[in-house]
Amino acid sequence: MVTGLKFNLEARDYSVIAAYDGETGYRKALEEKPDLVILDLMLPKLNGYEVCKILKKEIPDLPIIMLTAKSQEAEIVTGLELGADDYITKPFSVLELIARINALFRRVASGSGSQEVHRFGDLEINFKKYNARKKGRSLKLSPREYEILRFFIERQGEIITREELLKQIWGYDSYPDTRTVDAHIAKLRRKIENKPEDPKLIVTVHGIGYKFLQA
Repeated sequence: MVTGLKFNLEARDYSVIAAYDGETGYRKALEEKPDLVILDLMLPKLNGYEVCKILKKEIPDLPIIMLTAKSQEAEIVTGLELGADDYITKPFSVLELIARINALFRRVASGSGSQEVHRFGDLEINFKKYNARKKGRSLKLSPREYEILRFFIERQGEIITREELLKQIWGYDSYPDTRTVDAHIAKLRRKIENKPEDPKLIVTVHGIGYKFLQA
């Protein structure tokens, strides 16, 4: 997998430093100071959780994408809570990974990662700790819902198409069916909106997509 990723990334003009165990990986990262780390969860010597924790302590602003074969939300959230900026579940396509890398670079370049806590009326979202509260009560949001919310907040006030959400959040380059976006938005609205049937935060722009507004 490392060989394949290195080949595909270098073919797209990325400079790649590879390591095959966690101990070597974190040492190389500290020495070479890369722009971004792609970190597998299951590694010999030091696992991905331990490497992520060390790197974020030493280089807090270092963007990290976690690779995991485990699809359970608890495993993913653990990595995010340790400081990983994004995750992707194996198996994945190279195009999906490239989309995640580019989105993360845009996020870093815009400086949007500097504000981790956002408040909208009685809603509070903490992207550093990956927790959310509404009217003081904890909300159970999935990692995907946190991704959607972060993207909306970064583009607050802009119209975002369903196709753009599929590309940036799901990593799709073709859009056979956008209903998955609508299903996720409906579920998210039920959690964060006071009246999901009359949303004030995530509003529908008919025939185009959605817009995030500050209530």
